[in-house]
Amino acid sequence: MAASSMKDIKLRIKSVESTMQITKAMELVASSKLRRAKERAEETRPYFTTLHECLTDIAYGNTDFSSPFVQQREVKKTCYIMIAGDRGLAGGYNTNLFKTVAEHMDGKVVCVLPIGKKAVEYCAHRGLETVTDAYATAEDVSLGDCFSIARMLCGQFRKGAFDALYVGYTNFVSMLSQQPAVLKMLPIRYERREAKNTAESLTIYEPSSEAVYDAIVPEYVGGLLWGAIAESVASEQGARRTAMDAASKNAGDMIEDLSLKYNRARQGAITQEITEIVGGAEACDTWLETPAGRFKPTPRRGPREAQAHRGARVARRMRRSAKRVP
Repeated sequence: MAASSMKDIKLRIKSVESTMQITKAMELVASSKLRRAKERAEETRPYFTTLHECLTDIAYGNTDFSSPFVQQREVKKTCYIMIAGDRGLAGGYNTNLFKTVAEHMDGKVVCVLPIGKKAVEYCAHRGLETVTDAYATAEDVSLGDCFSIARMLCGQFRKGAFDALYVGYTNFVSMLSQQPAVLKMLPIRYERREAKNTAESLTIYEPSSEAVYDAIVPEYVGGLLWGAIAESVASEQGARRTAMDAASKNAGDMIEDLSLKYNRARQGAITQEITEIVGGAEACDTWLETPAGRFKPTPRRGPREAQAHRGARVARRMRRSAKRVP
């Protein structure tokens, strides 16, 4: 019984060690990808920050400014860009994002453009209307793809296919913290103010400020989308690294616990064997007094001794049988 228990524990230890090697490897891969994704996220911020400043300058510098991308209208249908992960084993990264976006969608007529394999699976499972599922791998979406998506969605917004555009993504705060968020992209909201200086108020746009503004908005939306994807990819790798680090630590704790149990079982088996040997020796030295006389009882054999005795008895029978053969 003890031998069987020791064997099971040993197999369990080997299984946990194999799992620990996998989690360690995934942690190293996630750390490498996280560094690149973090650099990409930081590089994108100045680009669409400058675009945003340009848009606000155009809007603020023209008192009679009007554009379909800034007009507030009754929201009958809302479009969401949902950016999730491509794989699992990232802790609560995907679950937290889906929960945040679902709360924002509650009670609205929506359509979704999923980016990432998990987002596509989520939309299919919930039966949500999708604009397209061509971007099933978030890591493979390029800057050109972001601009193509932005131009397509801006065109549909102008035609009235939907009345508001949001992006659901995960903001990379730190290596240990990732925060899901929903950002409004269209229509763009701003408050009118006086121009900062005379030069700004005298800026002339050709052919018109509205035309320039409408041409920049798709680039701005594409830049926002590219930045959101970069933040989400960095957040996914950060969450996976944290999850794999925790899994490796848990595996180490399990190995220590199982090793302790194995040593205890081994020590128990040794103690039991010693006890059986000592008990057998004491039985051999014991004499019984009976009316027929004084005799020494046959000691009770343990499992190994009984097996050896049976083997010796079979061998004697075989030798006697061999002698009888002429």
